[in-house]
Amino acid sequence: MYAVIVTGGKQYRVMQGETLRVEKLEADAGSELTLDNVLMLGGSDGVKVGDALNGATVSAKVVGHGRADKVRIVKFRRRKHHRKQMGHRQYYTEIEITGINGAGDKK
Repeated sequence: MYAVIVTGGKQYRVMQGETLRVEKLEADAGSELTLDNVLMLGGSDGVKVGDALNGATVSAKVVGHGRADKVRIVKFRRRKHHRKQMGHRQYYTEIEITGINGAGDKK
């Protein structure tokens, strides 16, 4: 079974046991999270979207926090004596998916 979730403005396709890096979340390392913004559930019985997902959640465990590799930004204008360099390191939270809970009873 897999799910498509939204966190940090991005969509991720996840399965139980996967580890992935998402935008920084305010949670301590080792704590449990419940992600309830589920867009789609898929499995051997087909795909569920829309109102069929009311109550669907994905549970995850926070493995740790960190910062990604540096991205270098260079702005250069030829013949103008203009050159600007910057760098950026994005914070992330590494999570492990521990379970996918499908929607409850259909109404």
